[in-house]
Amino acid sequence: MDFLKRLYPIGIQTFEKIRNGNYLYIDKTEYVYRMAHSDSNYIFLSRPRRFGKSLLTSTLEAYFEGRRELFKGLALERLETEWTEYPVLHFDMSLGKHLDKEGLERYLLWMLKRTEQKFGIESEIPDTNARLTDLIHRAYEQTGRQVVVLIDEYDAPLLDVAHEEENLPILRNIMRNFYSPLKACDPYLRFVFLTGITKFSQLSIFSELNNIKNISMLPEYAAICGITEEEMATQMDKDLDILAERLNVNREEVVKKLKAHYDGYHFTWPSPDIYNPFSLLNAFADGRLDSYWFGSG
Repeated sequence: MDFLKRLYPIGIQTFEKIRNGNYLYIDKTEYVYRMAHSDSNYIFLSRPRRFGKSLLTSTLEAYFEGRRELFKGLALERLETEWTEYPVLHFDMSLGKHLDKEGLERYLLWMLKRTEQKFGIESEIPDTNARLTDLIHRAYEQTGRQVVVLIDEYDAPLLDVAHEEENLPILRNIMRNFYSPLKACDPYLRFVFLTGITKFSQLSIFSELNNIKNISMLPEYAAICGITEEEMATQMDKDLDILAERLNVNREEVVKKLKAHYDGYHFTWPSPDIYNPFSLLNAFADGRLDSYWFGSG
């Protein structure tokens, strides 16, 4: 790759776009394989905003859709031998913020309708609970394979009302109703993955879903999002040299500067030092050090 034209995936959260567009991709696919073949088929991951949760979700989607060509040269290509194609239901809750009861219900129905269209399914069921149940059953019947459900930012519709006594219970009941099929449809589900910012139990949405594994603080998943110092040294080796040249310092000095600005995240113990990916990629793209993550809020 011509490093004068190095493309950094700033704000790009779609695995397919990064791979087809020849953007820099820090290989996290070993974690995808580990999750897909773990003891639990229900997994939850909490990380701060702009830490790569959506990209990880998109990577899982590509994997479960059997899109082997996107994983060429990555760890998962060596690990996986079957590449079974599953029906995938991918729901992004991030646009469900700042909505009232009617707005949130419309948003959920809109997402269900878009997902139904992917499978050529038509439905007029008005209740989101029954409609999601129906979608899972019909996707299973249509393909003959268990269904994968990916829910990104599960808690987004509730974050701005988390401390409101009046609105929180109303919106929480809507979301609890929407998510409840995840337990009822267990025989039809191959894998369920949810991401969020808050603790999984904090908003009391999943009182019934007691079979989910929270990997947020497990040592084996400490580096699932973000960029470790080892990943930066190996997968961004030439990038470091170019940034050092642009800052007019040597490589050792540029590593120290990056560490001082963007290092220091630890999600478990023991944990490698995790660099904020949004800040790090912006620094490499701009050739300067700035408070990118803080400024984005």
